[in-house]
Amino acid sequence: MGMSSGGSKDGATPNINVTPLIDVLLVLLIIFMVITPLKPSRFEAKVPAEPKNQQNIEVKPNPLTLVVAIRRTSREVLLNNEAFGTIDEPERLTERLKAIFAEREQNNVRREDSNEIEKTVFIKAPTLVRYGDVVKVIDAVKLAEAQPVGLQIDDLSAE
Repeated sequence: MGMSSGGSKDGATPNINVTPLIDVLLVLLIIFMVITPLKPSRFEAKVPAEPKNQQNIEVKPNPLTLVVAIRRTSREVLLNNEAFGTIDEPERLTERLKAIFAEREQNNVRREDSNEIEKTVFIKAPTLVRYGDVVKVIDAVKLAEAQPVGLQIDDLSAE
């Protein structure tokens, strides 16, 4: 006579011992219970103090800033208020940006606190410009190897 496994006739049924798994689960539960009170409950934002003589401060724009603006009505692309093609034909913009970046590399114009060539470009468009049109301009700017590319979505002039 053979031993009875209590189940099927094919052989013994496998049983998983869950005792070690429960032990691990309890240890993890205790760890999370101990860590939870140490987690910060709020986020504090530090706002810079306002200068005392605010009306006398004259802010001068950085001459290295490159801003690509998109006009909604004419679909024109402007680089620092100078026309460089349209959304559908941004090749002039790409070529101009490449020329600016090559000139900066020749003149060794570096980003502040960095060893990288200054290639920052900001794209400014009214909120009514289609998303696909903005993406075309981003692609043209990236094709000129601009890095990083910043987006400004709060332009209220709906040209």
